Parts: sequence; C-alpha cells; structure tokens
Amino acid sequence: MDSVARVGLGVLVHHSGRVLMLRRSNVHGDGALSAPGGHIDKGESLEQCAEREVFEETGVTIGNIRFFAVTNDIFEAEGKHYVTIWMSADYERGTAFVAAPEESSEVGWFDAAELPQPLFVPFRNLISGKHYPLDAIQGALRFGHR
Repeated sequence: MDSVARVGLGVLVHHSGRVLMLRRSNVHGDGALSAPGGHIDKGESLEQCAEREVFEETGVTIGNIRFFAVTNDIFEAEGKHYVTIWMSADYERGTAFVAAPEESSEVGWFDAAELPQPLFVPFRNLISGKHYPLDAIQGALRFGHR
C-alpha cells in the first residue's frame, strides 16, 4: 500500500432526478461506475476542480457547485488509499458523452434507485453511509441536495 493517502474529488451532478455517472476504464477501479471526478490540480479550488473534471470527462457544464461529504477510501487490491471530497452540482448544459476515452468507456444519467453495478469504492462508500459528516448525504441521495 502507498505510504500516504491521496486526495480525490467526486461530483454528483443532478439533472431531472438523475445523477451523471461513468464507467471507469484503464484506471484503478476499471469497470466500476462512479460519478465524474479526479485529482485536484495545484492552486485549484474545489469548485474549479469539480467544474473542470465534469467537463473534461463528460462535456457537461455544471453550476451551483457545493461541498457535502468526505469518504475515506481504501483500495486493498490496488494498494491505494484516497480521501475523496464529494461535491454536488446542478446540470447546466451539454450532452453527456465519453470525453476522456482513456479514462472511461460509458457515460449516462441514472436514477438513484437503479444504479448499475459494480460501483467504484468511493461512490459505494458514499451511498452506503461511510462518509463525514454522517448526516450530509440525506438529501444528496435523493439527487436533489441543496
């Protein structure tokens, strides 16, 4: 396992009661579905990172970006440890597509009650209640966090 934990960022993008997800490909968690996200660039705010990552991965523009949770994510098989900062955002415009084929193979909008499997470890931790603060996810799970 890496000697230090890294910081990642995930973004739940809400649109008409659904959330934007992608299938990871050629990166750790290969084959799993998750929300768009990635690493925070040096000097970048959390909101800037969320906006950049969503657009780079899906071509979608977001707004009303806000923090709502943190997960502590251990990837046993890959020997990785991440602390993931979760942001919530509203869809503004654009048609979702696989904009980063080197990182994902599928992009789509999904209902919370019908999430495809398998889920990426940080996303699975988020929706299963393994997050901080403990009550942060209540509204976000309904994909209408404000």
